[in-house]
Amino acid sequence: MNLQSSDFELFGLPEAFTVDRTTLDARWKDLQRQAHPDRHASADPASQRQAMQWSVRINEAYQRLKDPLRRAAYLCERRGAPIEAENNTAMPADFLMQQMQWRESLDETEGVTALEALANEVAEARQARVEALRVALDEENDAPAAARQVRALMFIERFARDVEDRLDQLGQ
Repeated sequence: MNLQSSDFELFGLPEAFTVDRTTLDARWKDLQRQAHPDRHASADPASQRQAMQWSVRINEAYQRLKDPLRRAAYLCERRGAPIEAENNTAMPADFLMQQMQWRESLDETEGVTALEALANEVAEARQARVEALRVALDEENDAPAAARQVRALMFIERFARDVEDRLDQLGQ
C-alpha cells in the first residue's frame, strides 16, 4: 500500500462515481483489519506510527468514498475541475429561483405535514442531482458539468439540513 495512492486505488475500486457500497464497506473492514494500530502494538515505534498513519488514511478515504457529494467533489478535483465553492457560487437562474421558493416555503410553513412534504421535495431534487452527477462523471466524463452539479448539491444539502432542523424544533 502507498499513502500517495488515490482513494480508489487504495480500495481497489475503479475511479468512478458509481461505487458498490457493499464492496466499499467490506474493503474498508479488510484494510482496517490489516492496518489497525492495535495489530502493531508490540512493534517498534516507527511501525506503530506508520500503522496509525495508514489507519487515518484508510478512514479518510472511506469517508470520502461513501458520501456521494464528497466522492463527486474528489473526482472533479482529480479530473481537473476543482469545485471552488467558496469562490464560485454562480448558479443558473432557475436553480436560484427554486432555492428562493424553498426558503420562502420554509419560512412560511408551520406544520409538520407541510415541512415533511418540503423535505420530500428536497430529497427528490437531491436524488436528481446525484443522478446528474453519475451521468456527468461515469457516462459523459464531463468534470466541469459535474462540478456545477456538486455546487448545486451543496446548496441542496445545506437546505435539507435546515428543513430537518426545523422539523426537529417542531417535534420538541
